[in-house]
Amino acid sequence: MEQSQTVGPSLRKAGRAGRADKRTRTEATQETAKRRKLNGDERAPPIYVTNFSKEEIDAEGRKPKKKVAVMMGYSGSGYKGMQINNEEKTIEGDLFKALVAAGAISKANADDPKKSSLVRCARTDRGVHAAGNVISLKMILEDPDIIAKINEHLSPQIRVWGAEQTNGSFSAYQLCDSRIYEYLIPTYCFLPPHPESFLGKELVKLAEEAGDSMGLEERQQEVSSFWKETEENHVKPFLDGLSPELSASVRNALYDAEPKILDLEPEAEPATSDDTTKPMEIQAVVEPPDLGRNDGRPVSDQQPDDIQNAEAVDKSKVVPSRPDAGILLVEEPPVAHIPNKSEHRPQLSALEEALKKLKSIIISAKKAYRIQPARLARVQSVLNHYIGTRNFHNYTISKLPRDPSAKRVIKSFTVNPQPILINNTEWLSLKVHGQSFMMHQIRKMVTMVALVVRCGCPEERMKESYGEEKLTIPKAPSLGLLLERPVFETYNRNLVKEGPNARAEVGFERYEKEVEEFKQREIYERIFREEERDDTYVSFLYSFLLSWGLRVANDLGNRRFHSFFASLDGMRWGDLLYLSSVGLPAVRKEIPKSGDGEGKGGNARAVALEEDSEGADRQDG
Repeated sequence: MEQSQTVGPSLRKAGRAGRADKRTRTEATQETAKRRKLNGDERAPPIYVTNFSKEEIDAEGRKPKKKVAVMMGYSGSGYKGMQINNEEKTIEGDLFKALVAAGAISKANADDPKKSSLVRCARTDRGVHAAGNVISLKMILEDPDIIAKINEHLSPQIRVWGAEQTNGSFSAYQLCDSRIYEYLIPTYCFLPPHPESFLGKELVKLAEEAGDSMGLEERQQEVSSFWKETEENHVKPFLDGLSPELSASVRNALYDAEPKILDLEPEAEPATSDDTTKPMEIQAVVEPPDLGRNDGRPVSDQQPDDIQNAEAVDKSKVVPSRPDAGILLVEEPPVAHIPNKSEHRPQLSALEEALKKLKSIIISAKKAYRIQPARLARVQSVLNHYIGTRNFHNYTISKLPRDPSAKRVIKSFTVNPQPILINNTEWLSLKVHGQSFMMHQIRKMVTMVALVVRCGCPEERMKESYGEEKLTIPKAPSLGLLLERPVFETYNRNLVKEGPNARAEVGFERYEKEVEEFKQREIYERIFREEERDDTYVSFLYSFLLSWGLRVANDLGNRRFHSFFASLDGMRWGDLLYLSSVGLPAVRKEIPKSGDGEGKGGNARAVALEEDSEGADRQDG
């Protein structure tokens, strides 16, 4: 009781301080804008703004507006997320322009979404899809064909299903009870790491140290023969056709890599109705070293974000990252455009060509894998550990273990027992229902489940991930994530459904047929097409560059599940060794403490994996 009396005033004081800070920031922003205008240094208007003259605004006149909930869906490929952005192409930006063009928002309000009280239910990250999302705003509803007219001004990637009038205080964000997300993932992501990869070898070694070799074998029993059969039926016949020297070099290059870059994001332009399969582009270091040499020369240990221009390396910015490892950080390595598949490709050496073909053979073997019932049951068993109220500070960024906002409620997390077979690749559908989600939370939850299953990790590691110790959990590719729908259960239950003030429920049931058709065409097929795209060359080059720690354009790694998990298997930092039978002590032993060159906590690499330019504490995606 005494504690609550102390905490209560403190929280109220913090709330008042927060509001004061917000007021101060707003006033500062307004003052800056006025100063720029007086100095003739006004910034260009936001890209979503449609400018109208005073005469055009006056001629339109004032029209009655109603508060509505707009149900919509979109494919997020090529967009910088849902939330409106002054300089980047976003779903909300395109929707706002379409609302203005269709006459749903007046010309007087066409320069600022806030004038229409526009609020989104869920902010999805770049590249993330939504079969159903909701925005609320004040809209002009005079035209009975307004929905069709809005859709006429949108690309096929974005559809508005309908709009329902609500009460005046309705907020799509505040009144949303929960959200349901779906994640599509190939079943080969649950295969164990290759026995010759760094992670594969460490899991076996640490299981022996912990006296858990038999336990590891039992947890991997149903997939124990996969890599042996792949070696005998696919890898060995190919290598036997090469010269002994080349065969040995290819095998060494394949599993002696040391990937340095994870969590890459797509940067492609939004697809249009005329071009939905734009080839990917790669940016990489101008002169990659000879594959046959691995002499520990300086490599980059930083996560790329938005690589735009080629710049020379400033040697003064090269600093040691680990004194005992001989690895260096390069803050800005030189980057240059490498042609995509429609352009001239660099000439590959015999070793590079053979390595490229072998990787293609292994990828094909993995795609032919079909998950066993026992493996599927283990996936569901691990997913069950998420249900309830958990501390997800390890599943997002910028959250401390004791931050109350890191606690989130998961109502259910299930895997569909019937896999989907598309183009000879088997996929699983994972659905999570939760009250709210933090930035990258779902993608990290998916990665953790895949890692626990594929590494034969004891399931108690899930409970330990909610503890105070910081764990590195990379975020899975955004390609497979989609918001299925938000749920407004409380609002719909309290609606007046009869009489002059009657209101319809906010939901997607009446649009089910259109939503399902859109989901199949614009989301599912796009996910399958982008993962199955014939880019063996791109996948090879990605792994090649990663093996030397070089920076790669963001579009590449995040679109290939194979590349994502292969990079984790080869990551020699030891950040993922908590997945072994030894558990968290294996990571504590691996990571230098404060004062050993990495700063407090000693885990600069984990920080690099978590860096993101979009801010924190948003809905996942």
